[in-house]
Amino acid sequence: MAQHPVRAVTRPRAPPEEPVIATRTPRPTSFRRQTNRLARQLDRPARSTTPTKAVLAAATAAALVLGMPTAASARSWWDGYGHRHHVTPTPTPTPSDDATPTDPDAGAPSDDQAPSDDPAAAGAIPDASFVEDFATAVPTGLVAAAYPDAWQPYPDGTSGIYAPSRTVSVHDGVMDVALGGDGTAGTFGSATNAWGHVGGSFSVRAKATGGDGNGAAFMLWPTSGTWSDGEIDFPEGNFEDSPSAFQHSMTPGDEASRVQIGSGVSWRDWHTYTVDWVPGQSVTYSVDGKVLDTETHDVPTTPHRYMFQVGNWGSSGHLLIDWVSTTE
Repeated sequence: MAQHPVRAVTRPRAPPEEPVIATRTPRPTSFRRQTNRLARQLDRPARSTTPTKAVLAAATAAALVLGMPTAASARSWWDGYGHRHHVTPTPTPTPSDDATPTDPDAGAPSDDQAPSDDPAAAGAIPDASFVEDFATAVPTGLVAAAYPDAWQPYPDGTSGIYAPSRTVSVHDGVMDVALGGDGTAGTFGSATNAWGHVGGSFSVRAKATGGDGNGAAFMLWPTSGTWSDGEIDFPEGNFEDSPSAFQHSMTPGDEASRVQIGSGVSWRDWHTYTVDWVPGQSVTYSVDGKVLDTETHDVPTTPHRYMFQVGNWGSSGHLLIDWVSTTE
């Protein structure tokens, strides 16, 4: 059984900037994704996955802050003060991808950055209630419209940082998030079901090329918008570093305190990151099928959504998402 560290006070960090999510009006969907690449097998971490756990806490966590660091003021996604979370807008009932579409191969990574077709080197997609493997190529500007049951992006202009219609394309079986310009954020799943997860298994297979000084946070965030309902982050960190898992305190006023679990792997390689959440009982973190740790404290019991965010600072590059799956 995992040993739970004693929480210790270190350098303060601001709380995640996530206000209450308003009730969403479902929009019609034109089709439902059916493809599922089940023939893959798990790839293994290139480095040891022995977890390195650290407990970080903050003295300033009394309320949700809506201000945002700008590209000029933000040193990195992960700078020692904690990860940066951003404001969640009131979702709109129509896709935000209304920009002029561009060539899906423009600015795309080279072929050796795409996922391997070799089953021994690729991550197997689990049998899940929701799976998206991005099999249909879509140019920048049309992804939300083409994947209405898989991707709910933030509206362009949110916080002056996010513009998914200018950053996200799908090609060669991956969602490609361009780095070094606008930021990107959004929720996985359909407009009607993505906000109702109470427990389940949540997996993403991803890697990053370039993007130094930027980073990503894949997270389970409470649909209520109440931070003390629990925040679960994995993977998260700067792209030039190794990603970690973070499980936050559910004590009101102490939400910035969290347990950190190191993954021992690199963003630069393909890895499958999984969170298995049993409401009120446990959260288990795994990489490529290997368990890093199981936490039994501060385990959420209310509806959450599964999403990710990247900033609009740092070097150019690509965050590549091979597939994402959730179960309940």
